[in-house]
Amino acid sequence: MEKVIDIEDRIPTLKKRRKKRTNRKFLVLILLFFLVLSVLLYFQSPYSDIKTIHVKGAQLADESYYVKASKIVEGQSMWGFKVKDVEQALLKNKWVEDVQVKRNWLSKVTIEVEEWKKVAYLAENGTYYPLLENGERFEQADDNIPIDAPVFIGITSEKKIEKLVKQLALLKPEVLALISQINSNESETNPNAIKLYMNDGYEVRAVISTLAEKLNFYPSMVAQILHLDKGIIDLEVGSSFKAYNKAYNQVELDMSEDVEKTEQEVAEDEQ
Repeated sequence: MEKVIDIEDRIPTLKKRRKKRTNRKFLVLILLFFLVLSVLLYFQSPYSDIKTIHVKGAQLADESYYVKASKIVEGQSMWGFKVKDVEQALLKNKWVEDVQVKRNWLSKVTIEVEEWKKVAYLAENGTYYPLLENGERFEQADDNIPIDAPVFIGITSEKKIEKLVKQLALLKPEVLALISQINSNESETNPNAIKLYMNDGYEVRAVISTLAEKLNFYPSMVAQILHLDKGIIDLEVGSSFKAYNKAYNQVELDMSEDVEKTEQEVAEDEQ
């Protein structure tokens, strides 16, 4: 037979449960009140002001340029600007590929910039203008002779410059780093002919339209002729080599069939 519990015996237990629930609700309300109060005080206090603006990835333009262009200033409220508006304003610069603006902690803003890669320089009136991977020219000139990218000499056609920059962007980084200077070598029969001076002492003659396709094999080509004197590697039609001291005697080494020969194969042939 079930034991019957009198309602009077259950009342103290019910009261305790109700009291606990009431206390929890009251505690939650108190916490919410203080949270809202803290947020309001933060927005009204100097703690919500920007103390530091940090720029990452700036190489072409100065960090100060990006800070000024963002129109974000120290002392401004952390919430006084829209991230998307700042990013869109910075992306208007033709040399900027991507940008991200972040609020860090309570008083720091970070501007992360990704600039288009520099693939060459255009020499003009004694100054050097960086040419970027997207085909644009960075207008802030440098009077110092650049050493970190090839220099265009005598190439003035905008179309040729654009095509040549696209070809350079397709080169392997280690091959691009070997190019010191690119000169126009145009003629009536071949207006797109160019002449490249390499850092390792060789001269390469090529056509703009097939430059990347052929020049990417440059290391294997050089591996085949290391035992010869330095000279001219001609990639205009096929692939051939002329030593400098024999160039005018038309002595040629045909390489058109084995431009992809590896250094290991060369060593085996020499043995």
